[in-house]
Amino acid sequence: MPRPGLPKLVATDLDGTLVRSDDTVSAFTHEVLDRVRAAGIPVVGATGRGPRLAELSRNDIRAADFLVMAGGGWVVDQTDPAGLVVLRDERLPGTELAKLLAALEAGVGPLTVMVEALDAEDAPLWGDFDPTWPYPERFEARTRLDCCATDVIKAFARTPDHDVDALLDAARRIVPPEQATVTQAGLGFIEICPPGVDKATGLAVVADSLGVDPAEVLVFGDMPNDLPMFEWAGWGRVAVSNAHPTVRSIADEITLRNDDDGVAVYLDRLLSR
Repeated sequence: MPRPGLPKLVATDLDGTLVRSDDTVSAFTHEVLDRVRAAGIPVVGATGRGPRLAELSRNDIRAADFLVMAGGGWVVDQTDPAGLVVLRDERLPGTELAKLLAALEAGVGPLTVMVEALDAEDAPLWGDFDPTWPYPERFEARTRLDCCATDVIKAFARTPDHDVDALLDAARRIVPPEQATVTQAGLGFIEICPPGVDKATGLAVVADSLGVDPAEVLVFGDMPNDLPMFEWAGWGRVAVSNAHPTVRSIADEITLRNDDDGVAVYLDRLLSR
């Protein structure tokens, strides 16, 4: 158990929060997270990345006892010596995705759409090629019909006629929460997840397994897909200084930016009190 005055669970977003702009995580950050664990505090990586990027995520947050991935839809316990234990695996039926995409396009115009359907390591996204997508090496062109022929982990969508925040606002007006969860994580695309899936419900799976109350959880983040866990966690909500304005507005504290190891600097000070 951690000493009095410390949280009982620490969760951090990865890209834009823990991971620097050059896609690296500093030795200092790894060392501080190891000290967090040594203090008796479980560490969770909470990311929008899907299970196909699990190995990359484990590499970026080596101290993680749990990973909350796919924006909360895929949760794994890494503490079992026998191997990974999947605690949550939510999918959105392709038929439902097709319906909500049709409703979205009726409201905002034609969309570029990609889906994440596979959980094998480094599996590609499927869908429409978009030159703004930053990871073309993990993409396979497929028709909309093919993309919606199976259950998906999540979908990504954009239109050149709306910036991502405007598209997100429109999507939330059009898509009811009981049909899907819609958010954005800083990639220029909205993300469409199964209903009830967000980082808060994913973290709740971890907290329940450990017997930790949300009031005992400290979280770090930078983008709108982190807002649910900021609203859920009660011990502390810390935004990096490069965070989206909506995240900064509800944070309890602002730490240094990701490129200056803001998460590690905050945790180092916390452990040194």
